[in-house]
Amino acid sequence: MKQDAKAARTRSRADRLRPVAGRHNQRLKELRLAFRRAELTAQGECAIEGGKLLDEALRSGLHLESVFFSESARPLAEKLLPQINARTETLVLPNALFNSIVPSDAPQGVAALLKPPAFSSTQLLDCSGEGPLVVAAGLQDPGNLGTILRSAEAFGAAGIFLTEGTVSAYNLKVLRGSAGSIFRLPWLRIPSTELIPLLRAHGVRLLATSSHQGTPLPQISWTLPLAIFIGNEGAGLSRELRSQMDETVAIPQSAQVESLNAGVTASIVLYEAARNRK
Repeated sequence: MKQDAKAARTRSRADRLRPVAGRHNQRLKELRLAFRRAELTAQGECAIEGGKLLDEALRSGLHLESVFFSESARPLAEKLLPQINARTETLVLPNALFNSIVPSDAPQGVAALLKPPAFSSTQLLDCSGEGPLVVAAGLQDPGNLGTILRSAEAFGAAGIFLTEGTVSAYNLKVLRGSAGSIFRLPWLRIPSTELIPLLRAHGVRLLATSSHQGTPLPQISWTLPLAIFIGNEGAGLSRELRSQMDETVAIPQSAQVESLNAGVTASIVLYEAARNRK
């Protein structure tokens, strides 16, 4: 009886996996375009790839619109299907077709389209009394942005604003680097010309980061509301933005080191802010 029940469950799961052999399938076109552009589709969906990221999306309570498996990943599909909503479209592709669509050098055999949560500036600012806000101002390295998103959630930031020149949050390297924080942490893309007046109107203090010049990290007041600005990896904050900051924090470091990685800088400052709040 147990063997019959197990066989029935296996058949039921297999029935949910719809084979797709042609690259002209509309959902495949949308997946390919979402990966290529690193932006939302016309339906407001983003593309993710890999078992870890899929697990994080499910753990974050997000609904997967479509899930794509490679033929060789059928064992993985059998494992994941019980966690995937029955209304979610699940497709199986030939290995070569799947690998041609995902941008990964070492595809893991699973990708998905999902609708990420959307947040407003009001939602982020309303939380500014609970933790610092982070502003990614011109960050271009997706690994750095992913790290900052992860550290921001880990150390209790209220949210993160992405200004002009910052890499897309839907870049696959950003999504992976965030380790799922992108699905839970409030964030919003907004021009700095709109953001600064909003922060000022809400009484938010603006804090820049610097390699060697400014108030030493241990002497900074972490009184909220506060926004921590992280600038471009090479040039830092623009001159215009620097002129609008209330204070600059300097992380003590060896004079032989020109600067810290942007993701490391943000993580240190966010940790210090969290430590002082506690």
